[in-house]
Amino acid sequence: MENQDNKTPKVIGIGGIFFFSDNPKETKDWYAKNLGFDINDWGSSSFDSRDLNNPDQVNTLQWSAFPKGDDYFSPSKKDFMINYRVQNIEGLVAQLKENGVTILDNIETYDYGKFVHIMDDEGNKIELWEAV
Repeated sequence: MENQDNKTPKVIGIGGIFFFSDNPKETKDWYAKNLGFDINDWGSSSFDSRDLNNPDQVNTLQWSAFPKGDDYFSPSKKDFMINYRVQNIEGLVAQLKENGVTILDNIETYDYGKFVHIMDDEGNKIELWEAV
C-alpha cells in the first residue's frame, strides 16, 4: 500500500467532471429524475468515496453542467473540464513548469483546498485541486 504521508507531486484521483450543456437546469433535472442525482446548492451532484489507504478520509467528486460557452472553461474550446485531486500541488506545479506545461493562473487557496488551472497539449483546460 502507498504511504499516506507520501508527498510525491502527482494526481491521486478525480475531483470533478464539468461539461457544457445547452440548458444546464434541464440537464440537471433530467439526471436527478432519471438517475437519482442529488443536485446541491452549487448546482452539482456530489459523490463521496473512501480512500483505501486512509479509510477515515472521505473524498468527493463533483459533477456539474455549465452553460454552453461559460468562461470558466476558457481558454479551452472543449465542452468539458476535469478536476483532478492532487497531492503537493506546489511541487506538482514546479514539475509542470519544468516540463513546459502551460500554467493558466497562480495557486489559489480556499477553505476547502488549493486550486490551479493548466492546459494539456490537446487544448483541454484541467483543474488541479489539493483538498484540505
